[in-house]
Amino acid sequence: MPGNMWDMGPEDDQEDEDLTLQITRVAAAPADEPGVFRVRLESTRGTIEGVLHAVEGGTGAVICVGGAMGGLDGPADRMYPRLAGLLAAKGVTTLRLEYRHPNNFEECVIDVMAGCSFMQGIGAADLVLVGHSFGGAVVIKAGELFPRVRGVASMSPQLHGTRQVEQMGKPLLLVHGAADSVLDAEASEDIYRRALDPKRIVLFADTGHSLIQAKNQIDALLTEWIPQRLNDEPMQSGRSEYIADGV
Repeated sequence: MPGNMWDMGPEDDQEDEDLTLQITRVAAAPADEPGVFRVRLESTRGTIEGVLHAVEGGTGAVICVGGAMGGLDGPADRMYPRLAGLLAAKGVTTLRLEYRHPNNFEECVIDVMAGCSFMQGIGAADLVLVGHSFGGAVVIKAGELFPRVRGVASMSPQLHGTRQVEQMGKPLLLVHGAADSVLDAEASEDIYRRALDPKRIVLFADTGHSLIQAKNQIDALLTEWIPQRLNDEPMQSGRSEYIADGV
């Protein structure tokens, strides 16, 4: 895959700094499951690692990232591996991406951009980004910057890094637990108010930051929402509130 260079300017009153990354080499090795590969993206800023759940013949893909601690599994009792299996049945490839420097917002956005570039290089025509907590803001910023992103799902997001959400101009799904004691659901409400249409916010009563109480409902929501965005189906704006099944 040819190298790609990305530049990102400052966000939220950070000091002026251009962040650039170029992919120099890609390596992949089979994992334990058929169709699953461990990938390494060598770059001018270091090595980015991930797990690729490849679907042959599909041109739509989703990239999933974690919170401030990083990780490949996501919230809600290892949602990302589970989601990869659900989406594979619909012809969607999934890349679960690890940060080089967790909790460094600018570096993590660049990592997601590199993941997008990698997926484009192996044939993904359209992308959806999914992130949780800190990663919920990371994917909003990356969605603004990468042209082939068709939708962003931000779960239990933080506010930092979302100041320019109105510039994203792409379908946005916000998911939050109303009982989140780590990042209050008002963060999603604030992002929702500032984002442009189409946008949707889904709140789950008696659900905490990890969203584990609503994991089955969120699985179903994302398994429907992601393919719709990849297929460029119309999306209506609005808000929904539910009681979590696991409460």
